[in-house]
Amino acid sequence: MIERYQVKDMSGIWSRENRFRKWLDVEMAITEVWYEWGEVPEISFKNIKKNVSFDIDRIDEIEKKVQHDVIAFLTSIEEFIGEDSAYIHKGVTSYDIVDTAFSLLIRESLDVVIEKAMKLKVILLKKAFTYKDIVAIGRTHGVHAEPITFGIKYLIWYEEICRNIQRLIQAQNTISVGKISGSVGTYIHFPPQGEQKALKKLKLKPCRVSSQIIQRDRHMEVLYALASLGSAIEKVAVELRHLQRTEVLEVEEPFSKGQKGSSSMPHKRNPVKCERISGLARLLRGNLSVAFENNVLWHERDISHSSAERVIFPDSFHAVTFMLNDILYVVENLNVYPENIKRNLGFTHEVYYSQRVLTLLVDKGVARQKAYDIVQQNALKSWKEKRSFQDLILKDPEVNQFCSPREIQNLFSEKGLLTGINKIFKRFERESAGKRNKQ
Repeated sequence: MIERYQVKDMSGIWSRENRFRKWLDVEMAITEVWYEWGEVPEISFKNIKKNVSFDIDRIDEIEKKVQHDVIAFLTSIEEFIGEDSAYIHKGVTSYDIVDTAFSLLIRESLDVVIEKAMKLKVILLKKAFTYKDIVAIGRTHGVHAEPITFGIKYLIWYEEICRNIQRLIQAQNTISVGKISGSVGTYIHFPPQGEQKALKKLKLKPCRVSSQIIQRDRHMEVLYALASLGSAIEKVAVELRHLQRTEVLEVEEPFSKGQKGSSSMPHKRNPVKCERISGLARLLRGNLSVAFENNVLWHERDISHSSAERVIFPDSFHAVTFMLNDILYVVENLNVYPENIKRNLGFTHEVYYSQRVLTLLVDKGVARQKAYDIVQQNALKSWKEKRSFQDLILKDPEVNQFCSPREIQNLFSEKGLLTGINKIFKRFERESAGKRNKQ
């Protein structure tokens, strides 16, 4: 078998050179099977292995005339090999080569994406434990709710990235197939056992059934995995954008030496990396909709899918890799401002203890709606008049009918708010320890 041509960066994977190399890998796998069956003379096979090659400029020149990329590719090969090129492409059709090679390109691309996603997973878990004890205000609907810790945000992101890695691995398994079954998938000129032997050389599995092509729900699954990963990355980016707003400023995207945020306002430090992540995530979701359309073709095949796939697959893989590079840099170098997190926590004068007060009153036998009204009135007064919520509760005569001052004061304990959070982090301690040991 000829030596495989391997590249590790996304630009190299989707280069024309690599695409043709993958075509050649498939052609040679098939030719080698014919040789093993005694259908190719040894001298011819040796000549093929020694001289087989192609010239991209020559392929372009031929294609202008014949208007068929695979025929142009085969003609270029013929010019390197000579008469023995008759043994190449024997018993197969163009999309036996193109679709099988396409699976190789996608699998190779997923290797890169999975590797980067794994790095992001490790960093998120590490940061979660770094910020485990920094108490921050939680927000629902953009409004202050109850306290969390800053590390909880990272745990949520970490867990979602873990799920997305599993989706990527599953999609890679789904797409790691080929087909060498002929013009309509019926093995008229190359038998199933030949397909199995050739694909084994390429580390692919044969489709159990195919038409002229591998069915596009497999490719759709790959685009879904990429779009889902993009959505998870965007979730991180959008949260950081919100937290960087001037009036919040709990975090700030790294700003490199010499970087400028605005052509007119020298003070600007904008979350540009996180913003462009949001834009690229939209692109991925748009490409996914095209992949859904590509699954519906006429009869055994038409080519309405192929022109779109030449765009959406390299673009999607380039986009998601770019997004991963950006979010890795941002998360690893993010400026976190604990003093601002603490300031924002105190912004509402501890009204976030309202549910604890409500629960105590209910436990004391106060009807829930009445208890709710009592607590709500004090919370709104605290917020509006910027007064201590605890003081207002302590001075409320209705509350004092049911609760002692000590019982009320015991409610306003940060420790009481964080017991559940500590239990959550315990679920991840073993994973975190494992990551540290590997480092």
